[in-house]
Amino acid sequence: MADSLRDQLLKSGLVKKIKSEKFKSEPKPDRPPRAQQTKPAPKPQRPPLLKAPSRSEVDLASAYAQRAQQEKQERERAQREAERLAREKKERKQKLATVLDGKSLNLADADVPRHFPHGNKIRRVYCTQEQLGQLNRGDLAVVQLAGRYLLVARDVALRAQAIQSEVLVLLCDPSTPMEDDVPIDLMW
Repeated sequence: MADSLRDQLLKSGLVKKIKSEKFKSEPKPDRPPRAQQTKPAPKPQRPPLLKAPSRSEVDLASAYAQRAQQEKQERERAQREAERLAREKKERKQKLATVLDGKSLNLADADVPRHFPHGNKIRRVYCTQEQLGQLNRGDLAVVQLAGRYLLVARDVALRAQAIQSEVLVLLCDPSTPMEDDVPIDLMW
């Protein structure tokens, strides 16, 4: 049959036997039966005395109320600002989508990679040999839309940059001197 909890604790060694025996051997104090216990007489109830708040407590309470009101106004202002920024970002994204819609020159059979730095990483876009020459001359540019890199004409890229400057990823200017002696269109 199942042992009691006390016996199980004794077997596991979590409780010392001495303590359990001590509790067994202690006699319970004698109490009179419930019916014989006397209850103290109820005390007469007095209405609580209201203490008038002191001037410093009133000032402190009003200061807390004013501070809470200012914090609430600040939170509401920050929320309105965040909503305004999100709305403007969404509008810019829609404008970019309309400007770049159907203007992509990426080809499915393009096999020449053009590498460029973007976001502290080296990225690439595939183009044809002819597009590579146009890209290096500055006739074509690379823009980013929804995580994709698109080859577009220079004027389309400049319109997209006017809407949001971060989307223009690569636009070569042939008049700038090269940083090193390695030609841009060098194939490895």
